[in-house]
Amino acid sequence: MPAHILVAGGGIGGLATALALFRAGHRVDVFEQAAAFAEIGAGVQIGPNVTRRLQQLGVGKSVDAVAARPEALVVQSAGSGTELARLPLGDAMHRRYGAPYLCVHRADLHSLLLEAVRSQGSGTLVTDARIAQIEMSDDLVCISSSGARAWEGEALVGADGLWSVARRRLESASAAEPPRVTGHTAWRGLVAQAELPQALRRRRIDVWLGPRLHVVAYPVRGGDWLNVVVIAESAPAGDARDWDQASSLGALQQATGRSGRALQALLEAMPGWRAWTLCDRAPLSGAADMAHERIALVGDAAHPMVPYLAQGAGMAIEDAVALAEALGNGGAAEVPAAFARYAEARWQRNAMVQARARRNGQVFHATGPMRLGRDLALRTLGARLLDQPWLYGG
Repeated sequence: MPAHILVAGGGIGGLATALALFRAGHRVDVFEQAAAFAEIGAGVQIGPNVTRRLQQLGVGKSVDAVAARPEALVVQSAGSGTELARLPLGDAMHRRYGAPYLCVHRADLHSLLLEAVRSQGSGTLVTDARIAQIEMSDDLVCISSSGARAWEGEALVGADGLWSVARRRLESASAAEPPRVTGHTAWRGLVAQAELPQALRRRRIDVWLGPRLHVVAYPVRGGDWLNVVVIAESAPAGDARDWDQASSLGALQQATGRSGRALQALLEAMPGWRAWTLCDRAPLSGAADMAHERIALVGDAAHPMVPYLAQGAGMAIEDAVALAEALGNGGAAEVPAAFARYAEARWQRNAMVQARARRNGQVFHATGPMRLGRDLALRTLGARLLDQPWLYGG
């Protein structure tokens, strides 16, 4: 008999997990702490390793219809604008890895997953459910929230993000440790491309590297909108738990300094900015960091990472598919063993992505001789340095 599984968190990772488990025949209830199922933020890059999983979940065509398919990744100097390296994407990436490299608005991806869950699901979607307490027996998991509400199931998947409550019920040594505030702040802006001068419009992913900062711009929503993200080593932007703080071009420039003329023109053209403080955790040290008995974690609840490999959402989607594959159509009795298999299969890959993302941050923001060496390597190796076969083919 299929299992009854509770999923804490209704973001991209939680909905992908619910969809994967629904497709395996399980009953799934999803609990979202907000008043409605929605997604904040702007763009997200999803490489072939991720679009391949979305195809497995039956939403590949839907995502492709609302995403942009960038033609290349181009790395430049933030000061001079000089091109350092280029990686062809588009058809070349699809041929190499059997799946496309896409850029999508987070809200669009979230909406498609929510629609798929509602159309295929056999459980319930609960809002205003901030999980406060978790109790576990040999056979059941019980969760409760404010307002004296409680629910029970035969397993719990924690997809409740960076400040996960489910994480605290694991047996690993790091389960109760708070996230690390990195000292990096990110600003994001979003604009309709039709509102930009032709010279500022983009059909590719542009990356500008500068001392202690970098900027990324790429199209979303079928190419009609442009997403711009600036990340700099600066003082935290307010409360680390707040992912959506209003900011300004002046605050951004104060933290980053003035970049080259072409890049500065793009930043000045954005109608507004939102800022948030970047946090992460140390790379996973073992399977115990991802599952214990009838509780398993996916996405940021298990392995929050800095965005320097553009794989935060991607690893959550990979987790979702892997968790459903580990459980198969097994019932309640198989849950602990299945969750253990899932954690054992996933923790090393997630840890590698976390570590590589941290290392990329050091490379992107390099100064002095390290910066000169980085630029020389990019000019010399180009696409070979930018491509990630270990990641995209995984």
